Amino acid sequence: VQLQASGGGLVQAGGSLRLSCEASGRTTGGYTMGWFRQAPGKEREFVAVVRGGTRSTYYADSAKGRFNVASGNARNTAVQLQMFSLKPEDTAVYYCAAHPNFNIHYWDAKSYDYWGQGTEVTVSS
Repeated sequence: VQLQASGGGLVQAGGSLRLSCEASGRTTGGYTMGWFRQAPGKEREFVAVVRGGTRSTYYADSAKGRFNVASGNARNTAVQLQMFSLKPEDTAVYYCAAHPNFNIHYWDAKSYDYWGQGTEVTVSS
């Protein structure tokens, strides 16, 4: 399974960006699809997730009220992250991740089997 993320870029503070990610290859059933980010010198952190099966969504506190995560297709093998009111502290490389199990510790990067290559988001002040 390969994950392809896209949509990053440079935006001014207060602006918006939409990230997309799609799984390809031998995908079977659906996946729990998550987004993580890693800023320079910091650890990778959870941002948001669409849990497979129920399609429940969960957010990190930093993303609540500003980001919206949604499944991109009926099988939940694609995910989108719409980011509003971006802040300079949102600057990071954003990674999508997937796991075929619907009941994982979605906030823990170690729970995921598959990772995209990362897409860079830069928010200028």
